[in-house]
Amino acid sequence: MKKETEKQRWDRNFADLLQELRVAQTGVQILFAFLLTLPFSAQFPNASAFQRDIYVLALVAAAFATAMIISPVAFHRALFRQGRKPELVRFAHKMATGGLAFMLISMVSSVLLITDFLLPTTVAIILTAVTGLWFLTFWAFLPWARRNWTDGEDDDEEDRDEAAENKEYARQVSVPAQATDR
Repeated sequence: MKKETEKQRWDRNFADLLQELRVAQTGVQILFAFLLTLPFSAQFPNASAFQRDIYVLALVAAAFATAMIISPVAFHRALFRQGRKPELVRFAHKMATGGLAFMLISMVSSVLLITDFLLPTTVAIILTAVTGLWFLTFWAFLPWARRNWTDGEDDDEEDRDEAAENKEYARQVSVPAQATDR
C-alpha cells in the first residue's frame, strides 16, 4: 500500500466527510420539506397544542440540522485554496456531528408528532422513546463501543501513527493560521 502524504490524507478525510454529509443532507432535506408542507394539510388544524409545539420543535431542529450539514460547503468556499484543509476537516466534523444531533431531535420529534396524532399519548411516548433509543443505538452507542475495534489485521500501529501524524500536521498548520488571525 502506497503511503499517502499528510496533504493527501487531509484531502481524503475531507472527501470522506463530504460523502457522509451527502447521505445525511438528503435525509434531512426530505424531512424538512415534509415538515414545511405539513401545516397545509387538511388535518393539521385538528392538531392539539402539544402536537403544534412538537411540530415547531421538529421543524426548527430540521432547519438547524440542514444548516449545520450544509455549512462545510460554505466554509470550504470561504477557505478555498488557502491551504487550511486540516481546519476545514475539523470544522466539517463538528458540523456533521451537530447536524446529526439536530437531525435526531427532528426525527424523534416527528415520530412523536405523528404517533400522538394517531394513537393515545402514552403509546406515542413509549413508541417515540423506543425510536429514540433505536437511533441512539446505531448513531452513538455502537460507534462509541466500536471506536477501537479492528478487523483482526495489524492496522493498530499504522492507525496510531496516522493519527499522530494528523495531529502533528494539524498543530503545525493551525499555529500559523491562528497567529495571522490575531
